[in-house]
Amino acid sequence: MTSRISAVPRTIAVYATGVYATVGAGLLTWFLAARNPTDPRVEPIIRWWARRWLRAARCTLEVSGLDHVDISRSYVVVANHVSNFDVMACFASLPIPIRYLAKKELFSIPILAQAMRAVGIVEVDRGGRAAAIASVNRQAQPVIERGHSLIIFPEGTRSYHGDLQAFKKGAFAIAAAAGMPLLPVAISGTWEAWKPHSPWITGHATIRIVVDAPVETDGLDDRELDRLRTEIHDTIAANLSV
Repeated sequence: MTSRISAVPRTIAVYATGVYATVGAGLLTWFLAARNPTDPRVEPIIRWWARRWLRAARCTLEVSGLDHVDISRSYVVVANHVSNFDVMACFASLPIPIRYLAKKELFSIPILAQAMRAVGIVEVDRGGRAAAIASVNRQAQPVIERGHSLIIFPEGTRSYHGDLQAFKKGAFAIAAAAGMPLLPVAISGTWEAWKPHSPWITGHATIRIVVDAPVETDGLDDRELDRLRTEIHDTIAANLSV
């Protein structure tokens, strides 16, 4: 009870800052990206938005492995998922333009919805598996064609207890179909800052991002992709334990 009470002022401060940042960044990105989705001014705004959320929560970022990232290439970034802060942490730390898969409910929020659609955030309806996969593939194609990277959390949902869950096939199939390399990213610390299914933000955490070497997918068949899925799962697990 004490920890929850102490989290109340932090939660209020983070939400107040986050809403302000989301409205401001949303309007700017909507205006710019609606005219030109690859406008170079969009990415700094997105990174500013992500950092405002993290700073309000008194979270600090520690990033390693950025030497693995070639900023001239596009990737399918695969990362573990334990918190709402995971997306902000990746936007704030990776030096490439990334877009992600967002549940359709977020697209009912004014300004945020228009901004997400303008910059190419992919809308996901978790009902109807076959239709959802087809919709994701269709929406991801223009994102890839613009030279942007796509981040996919292959666990499918946030880990309630913070443990790494099994990976689903979707991210690996999308990467292979587009001939894009997979970029493994391990995220720790966000679970402690904002646990899934909790409205309370405790913050005051060190968020660690570990980027591993990219893995090529061009020409791989289904069996090889299954092997790769296991290997990348093990890579991320190993980096989480460092």
